[in-house]
Amino acid sequence: MPQTPDKVLEALKNNQYSPVYFLHGEEPYYIDAIAEYIEQHALTDTERGFNQTVMYGKEVNMRNILESARRFPMMAQRQVILVKEAQEIQDINRKEVQANLGNYCKSPVPSTVLVFAYKHKKLDGRTELAKTLDKYAILVDSKKIYENKVPDWIKQYCKDKKHKITEKAVKMLTEYIGNDLARTANEIDKMLLNYEGQVEIDDSMVAKHVGISKEYNIFELQTAIAKKDVFKANRIIKYFEKNPRNNPIIPIISLLYAYFSKVLLVHHNRSLDKHALAKAINVNPYFLQEYITASQNYSLHKTILIVNYLHQADLQSKGVNSLASESHILKELIYRILH
Repeated sequence: MPQTPDKVLEALKNNQYSPVYFLHGEEPYYIDAIAEYIEQHALTDTERGFNQTVMYGKEVNMRNILESARRFPMMAQRQVILVKEAQEIQDINRKEVQANLGNYCKSPVPSTVLVFAYKHKKLDGRTELAKTLDKYAILVDSKKIYENKVPDWIKQYCKDKKHKITEKAVKMLTEYIGNDLARTANEIDKMLLNYEGQVEIDDSMVAKHVGISKEYNIFELQTAIAKKDVFKANRIIKYFEKNPRNNPIIPIISLLYAYFSKVLLVHHNRSLDKHALAKAINVNPYFLQEYITASQNYSLHKTILIVNYLHQADLQSKGVNSLASESHILKELIYRILH
């Protein structure tokens, strides 16, 4: 039956294991989290040597997998068969092979925990295999989360690790990384390695360990532009010019385009209350005021022009009808936005 990643992890932590798990979807974080939990906790250290098998999709076919699954554990309650990169299994798209897997799911070996980590894409729900997995196995669809849900996810991730995080640090991570949960978790984990005990992650820590300048970054540039702070915006642009390797123009343009697209949505949804407006533009309510400020400083007509400026700058940065340097393109872009 289809289940959410959180529910599956909760069951595993309660030592409730099922014979077959099929983990699929576009978000690798949850697939890895479930597979790694089973790999690390389903067996003891002494049991693992004889009863845990890790396979890789490119190296095996379904016959190899099912033969292993039908074996019995040696001096242990269960055995674990973990198939990583399952989307690469040599014959997984053949109907007869899918039928064999489906038949196994209907009558699995109860002492085997068979895990398929099918990453970066979904199994076609129209297939007979998908319907069988839905009915007889633990089928987990690991979906990409919406970007406006990322701040709450970051807070919960830190809370689960017994740490706190400031709103500004959450914003920096959200806007710098986006909804790539695996990368976000990795950056937080690497950051926390530098500290002992419980900590509160703040913007200074993010700037130091994630490689974002505390004062001179795209988020501070967006804030300066929103407030029409010409002096600060130009100071940040000069810093970018001196550090081009760490501040490539294409991601800057992309983030500014996303930013002003949301400002445009604010203009078109002025009648909504703040909670509904935050939902309409797909941002966390904590960050909403900055977009409102930007909409007050830039009229609807100007915002439409800015979106067009950003499109032109994007083409120029890719060498379309322009030989200008990245720094020149960016300086001209920011000037046109602010004036």
